[in-house]
Amino acid sequence: MGRLVITHSTYLEGLIPLLKRLVRDPGIDTITPAVIARVRGRAPELRLRVSTPITGGWKVVARKGSSAQEVFVVTSLNAAELEQRIEQALQR
Repeated sequence: MGRLVITHSTYLEGLIPLLKRLVRDPGIDTITPAVIARVRGRAPELRLRVSTPITGGWKVVARKGSSAQEVFVVTSLNAAELEQRIEQALQR
């Protein structure tokens, strides 16, 4: 089981429970939520999208309402596998 780094005082609504489900995956080592920003447009429900490769993993962008939050995932999974695991976590 990986670990979830809780460093901020503010997170998108529903993000932490989703990340707790996702971090149970054996292919994921560490998940670190980061910066929240206001964005144009609206996402009616919580969505996560694999964005950019980083050293040892991927940057994922979580969207809900008019806010977006960066989430860094240290994993050996490729982008397609990570997207699939995220979808499975959203279904639970």
